[in-house]
Amino acid sequence: MTQFPNTASPEQANLDAILNSPTYRIAHEDSDLLNSNDMRGVRMLLEITKPDLHLETAGIESTIIVFGGARIVDQVTAAAKLAQAEQLLSATPGSSALQRQVVHAKQLVELSRFYDAAREFACLASRHGQCNREQPHDCSSHVIVTGGGPGIMEAANRGAFDAGCRSIGLNITLPFEQHPNPYITPDLCFKFNYFSLRKFHFVMRSIGAILFPGGFGTLDELFELLTLRQVGTKGSMPIVLFGTEFWRRLVDFDYLAEMSLISDDDLDLIHFSDTAEEAWEFIRSRTQAEPEAS
Repeated sequence: MTQFPNTASPEQANLDAILNSPTYRIAHEDSDLLNSNDMRGVRMLLEITKPDLHLETAGIESTIIVFGGARIVDQVTAAAKLAQAEQLLSATPGSSALQRQVVHAKQLVELSRFYDAAREFACLASRHGQCNREQPHDCSSHVIVTGGGPGIMEAANRGAFDAGCRSIGLNITLPFEQHPNPYITPDLCFKFNYFSLRKFHFVMRSIGAILFPGGFGTLDELFELLTLRQVGTKGSMPIVLFGTEFWRRLVDFDYLAEMSLISDDDLDLIHFSDTAEEAWEFIRSRTQAEPEAS
């Protein structure tokens, strides 16, 4: 029996082309459109709206920002890194690169105390602000918010996790993938494409901030917060710099005042602290809307 090719009519072929055309997709289902340069404003609006809706639904009344270095690790991890670096150096004692690696590993051991302090601080704040942990939506002030990654961010989310409380992670798309740490409350972890909108959500519900030693990112956030305080945008929000020796050596705030680049009163925007309990008491005493005890 002769087989004839199954060819569609010109009309049917044209209809198939219509149905498969990108122009026929519903706009919000058109990923090519949404990811185009022309839709950048729409994507930015989505990044403003989505976290806000979820945080509102979750009943998050206020937050405390915790910033600090992503490279700082806990004591056990730091000690293991040092042991590994020393072992490598012992095999090649003349290597300047390995010698520097040992120096860096020793610094990580020293810095690990800040991981422990951030964890303790977050635990204290979370227990205070989430007084009814069986019904966390009933009382959700002073909720810890971090950048969602490793280091001090992990330590702070971990402290809230230790307390059986919720915490927020605002992660960011980077050239090298930054995975969220495992201590963030799952439905309070968000991923951003735009740094500016991530900053917006850090500050939006914040009533206090504590900054541990860190690099460029930590300094960026510090001076942004200080500027917002200086111009009055964030009212009387307390800003704590944890690790007095580190911060005073890193930034000479007094010199800025001596040079008349900031006022003497601007120095009062900063509070230095060296213990988690003192840092928490300072922030607690200066934040409003104290939750009732359970």
